[in-house]
Amino acid sequence: MTMKLFLLLLTPVLIFAKVHYAKVQPYDSVVLKSAVSGLVVDVDLDAEGTMVTSGRVIHIDDVLDKSNLEDTKESIKLLDQMLGINQEIASSLSGTVKRQEGYYKRISKLATASKTQKDNAYNSFTSAKTQYLTTKEKIVSLQKQILDMKYKATQLEDTLVKKSIILENKYLYKLMVRVGDYVAPGAALAEIQDASRAKLVLYLEPEELSGVEKKAVFIDGKRTDYKVNKVWRVADEKFISSYRAEIYIPAPENAFSKLLKVEVK
Repeated sequence: MTMKLFLLLLTPVLIFAKVHYAKVQPYDSVVLKSAVSGLVVDVDLDAEGTMVTSGRVIHIDDVLDKSNLEDTKESIKLLDQMLGINQEIASSLSGTVKRQEGYYKRISKLATASKTQKDNAYNSFTSAKTQYLTTKEKIVSLQKQILDMKYKATQLEDTLVKKSIILENKYLYKLMVRVGDYVAPGAALAEIQDASRAKLVLYLEPEELSGVEKKAVFIDGKRTDYKVNKVWRVADEKFISSYRAEIYIPAPENAFSKLLKVEVK
């Protein structure tokens, strides 16, 4: 009888769970920072506080970059043409070198050929070979210039992409710049949120951590199929005696920030 009474008294302690209150938050929040410098020429203020399906919300001046990119691409075309011409010249000179070399080898063995004839044949051979090698060197130089120009074009294209902040299915929570602002690399541009799903953030006591991932989650007194998805095993910086935990749930139909009563037991 005494043992039964003890178990009855112990049962409420075992099923007791601390009540937490958590705000429904977007799954993730990120502050976008500028990777380039420049003058802000356009900001879509109407998009602030809305879900942006697909659109540019911030535009940093890129006129000179576009012009530079066009000139660079044109330079690549011209260098390609020069490369082609020099490759044809090198091909022609290669044949000349072979003929001059063959003539020099033949005449150098003839006892009847004069020293002047032999010298002229040698000079013609070395001159042709020098022209050929000079052209080959120019080809290598042009190839290097083309590589440098292509790298420059890639850099400019990358810069142009970074000067347009385009959002795809993201909630634009806050714009941090306005038209006329000059931004430098690292400057905060906007805060965006992933509102495709939501999360509840709890701060659990040490005694609540044991097997917490397997415990049932009750919201506003009703048992749910949700689980504690993530637990920090180091005490929180602000709530120094508690441990942060997150529960992931579907995004609300209307608005975020609703306060829910949460129990984990």
